[in-house]
Amino acid sequence: MKTLIDLNADAGESFGRWRLGDDEHLLPLVSSVNVACGWHAGDPATMRRSVELAKAGGTALGAHPGLPDLVGFGRRPMALSPSDAADACLYQYGALRGFADSLGVPITHVKPHGSLYGLTMRDPDVADAIADAVASLGGDLITVLLAGPTADRVAARGVRVAREAFADLEYDDEGEIIIEPDPRVKDVAACVDKAVGILNGTVTTVGGKRVAVDADTICVHGDRPNAVEIATAIRERFAAEGVTIAPMAEVLSRR
Repeated sequence: MKTLIDLNADAGESFGRWRLGDDEHLLPLVSSVNVACGWHAGDPATMRRSVELAKAGGTALGAHPGLPDLVGFGRRPMALSPSDAADACLYQYGALRGFADSLGVPITHVKPHGSLYGLTMRDPDVADAIADAVASLGGDLITVLLAGPTADRVAARGVRVAREAFADLEYDDEGEIIIEPDPRVKDVAACVDKAVGILNGTVTTVGGKRVAVDADTICVHGDRPNAVEIATAIRERFAAEGVTIAPMAEVLSRR
C-alpha cells in the first residue's frame, strides 16, 4: 500500500452571490487545491479568496481551467482542437497567476476541469497539447491527468505529470471516470474504501471489475454537498493506516 499521497480538491467554484461548496472548511483538509479560473465557474473575488485560503492553510495552489460554459459548469461536451485546448489552459492559468503573484503564492500545478479533462482522456493530441503548454510555463509546473494510459503516455514524453484517481466518482469498465453533471451526496464509507483501494493499487468499476491504478493524487470534488465529510473521513482513515498526505510535488519527488 502507498504510504504517501496527495489529496486534492476542486474548489473556488462560487460565482458572484451564488455560493457553491464549503471551501473554508474543505481546503484545510487537503494538500492541494485546484481553483476555477472563471470559465466554468469562479469570478475575480472568488479567485482571490481561494488563493487567500490556500495561502493561509499552506495548501498547494493549482489552476483548474475549464470549458467556456458557466451554465453547464463546464461538464457539457464541447469540441476543441488541441491548440484551442492548450490556449484555454494558458489563458485561465494567467488569470489565476495575477492573484497568486499579488499574494505571493506559487502555482504548482494545472488540472483541466470536467469535459476538458474528458477530452484529455479521449484525445491524445489534446492531452499532449495541454501538457506541453503547461510545461512551457516553466517552474516545474505539474499537469494533472487521469491515472492510467493517459497519464502514463504523457509522462513517457518527459512531461511532469501527476497521476490522479477519484475517491468520489465511479469508474467504467475501461477504467475511465464517469463524470457527474450534478454531483449528489455520496456514501462517505464507500468513498473512504475507494480511497484506500487506490492506495492499494486498484479501483472497482460499476461493472464489478477490478482495474489497476497507480495514483499520485486523489481527488474530492468541492461541489459535492458532503465533500467536507468525505475529506475528513479519508484523512482519519489514512492517519489510522499510517499514510502521509502531502502536496503532489512532494509525492512526485519520491516517486
